[in-house]
Amino acid sequence: MKTGFIQFSPTLGQPETTLGQLDPLLDAAKEADLIVLPELCNSGYHFEDKAMAASLAESTSDSPFIRFLEAKAKAHDQYIVSGFHEKEGALLYNSSVLVGPQGWIGTYRKLHLFWNEKDIFEPGNLGLPVFKLDNGLTLGMLVCFDWMFPEAWRSLALQGAQIVCHPSNLVLPGFAQKAVPIHALINRYFVVTANRIGTEKTLTFTGMSTIANPKGEVVFQAGAEEERVYSTELLTEMADNKWITPRNHALEDRRPDCYSLG
Repeated sequence: MKTGFIQFSPTLGQPETTLGQLDPLLDAAKEADLIVLPELCNSGYHFEDKAMAASLAESTSDSPFIRFLEAKAKAHDQYIVSGFHEKEGALLYNSSVLVGPQGWIGTYRKLHLFWNEKDIFEPGNLGLPVFKLDNGLTLGMLVCFDWMFPEAWRSLALQGAQIVCHPSNLVLPGFAQKAVPIHALINRYFVVTANRIGTEKTLTFTGMSTIANPKGEVVFQAGAEEERVYSTELLTEMADNKWITPRNHALEDRRPDCYSLG
């Protein structure tokens, strides 16, 4: 399965400008079966206040951004995962959406809010779903600071995820880019972290979008500042082999009866 990411800089508060940026980038990625975009891709990240954030949020049922992704996914016969600034009623969520050739498939809402996100968003309330695609791939989604919490990654593995798509707006100095290959290794699946670049006010994003395989190897990592469209063939059957040795299985050897600290 040809899988990759788009690393770029969405324009804060100017969704039409961002769509204009994304249009040729998605066309450049049209050969990919699955492409991953950064966190909060439809809005930008560093809002002045909650009122600004609310003015930029969209519902999944009435979103020009999602309609745009659906049109691209249909035209290219591909799946797209993107960070999404979501509203449900008066509530805001830092979400990730999955769309395919037939349209919107599902949503994940970020569980672990980072820094001032706690002043804007509600913690995710949809759990950790996985999605079975028409091509047989089982896919999970996480968003940015979720990288810090191994329980989230393991929960997706226990549900059969073969790949985790990880839209991000990372600002810490390379921490997640170091952790992602380890999560891929200990859960024996693929991870695609699509980070953004650029600066918004006081925040500079770290780029270095990363694809890691079930052996914990970095398949590819982008530069810290470059706009980049990248995809590569991933042998998804690698994610079905959870054996570490002939007698050690990454999931079956767990001892949940001893993991009692919460």
